[in-house]
Amino acid sequence: MKKLVRITTVPISLEKLLENQLSFMSDYFEVIAVSSDIERLYKFGVENKVKTKHIELTRQITPIKDLIALWKMYWFLKKEKPSIVHSHTPKAGIIGMLGAKLAGVPIRLHTVAGLPLMETQGNKRRLLEFVEKLTYWSASHVFPNSKGLYDFILQNKFTTKEKLSVIGNGSSNGINVNHFSPDSVPEEEKLKIKEELQIGHDDFVFVFVGRLVGDKGINELVDAYSQILELGYSNSKLLLVGDFEQELDPLKTKTIKRIKENKHILSVGFKSDVRPYFAISDCLVFPSYREGFPNVVMQAGAMGLPAIVSDINGCNEIIVQDINGRIVPAKNVELLKREMLYLLGNKSVMMVMKSNSRGRIVGDFNQNVIWKELLAYYNNEIKSKV
Repeated sequence: MKKLVRITTVPISLEKLLENQLSFMSDYFEVIAVSSDIERLYKFGVENKVKTKHIELTRQITPIKDLIALWKMYWFLKKEKPSIVHSHTPKAGIIGMLGAKLAGVPIRLHTVAGLPLMETQGNKRRLLEFVEKLTYWSASHVFPNSKGLYDFILQNKFTTKEKLSVIGNGSSNGINVNHFSPDSVPEEEKLKIKEELQIGHDDFVFVFVGRLVGDKGINELVDAYSQILELGYSNSKLLLVGDFEQELDPLKTKTIKRIKENKHILSVGFKSDVRPYFAISDCLVFPSYREGFPNVVMQAGAMGLPAIVSDINGCNEIIVQDINGRIVPAKNVELLKREMLYLLGNKSVMMVMKSNSRGRIVGDFNQNVIWKELLAYYNNEIKSKV
């Protein structure tokens, strides 16, 4: 069997961003997963029946640690001699692609699933742009996971058009539409969670799923919802599913205080299975500043939820205005509040969007289609280069 090395900075990306994809590929390749956090990586390997290699990668700018990681990556790939190295996430991209090029790996693929540099300026922006260009130069091909990212990469001249393509209609992994289904959560489980969270039968529940950080739009979301409550909409709840990451992109002190003190804002932390929380909600609100192709928006849609999303790449490719949700400019509290109020007050519109949501995901972002198209690309490259 040909060897396929898949690299992410942290194992949670293997678990969530690429959920079950490496297991699928292991039927066709000898798959080796490379990431940091040795214990979590080992657990992933056991559960998914793939080999693993621990190389410590950081999510921050750490030149000395990065050089050590590059050296280890180079020697690992030199020894293993894989046919394909495929990286995800920025740090794994530069270390993986540069290490693979130096080691003479013939097929070097990098998937772009969001660019942190979109929200940076000055010298840091210039540094991140240089790293991105070096990553793409080292890769033999680059997969932006949305059409918006594809256009952004070309506009900023990070690489040439010949080196870019989007798999399917976008997304790194697609959605398992059987797993994410309205029928996947029993009624008794929904009732139990509602009771635990003190959600009333007639409450309208807005839900956000993801990291509780600034660039996910949490400050704006909490501000907009607080204003909605001040207008008297006490028969509503804001459900936040995800962990705080104060060390990387902290929320405002005022936002944290509101989350902790407002009984209508329900913060339940990270959940390995988010389906029950979609199942008890009415509408996803996802006001992120930047994305690649957000799994959360696809997951919510597959669960039958309409969504209010930012007008950014990925989000505006999944949501079609007035069909399966509403699109609002990022970082705009007033317009976000207006859209939330619009859906709160228009049940008939909500029902139409709800009825359209799942069909949109099933038709355009089915996981099996994404996996098979990527596998076909792998096989074609092997035939031509190996």
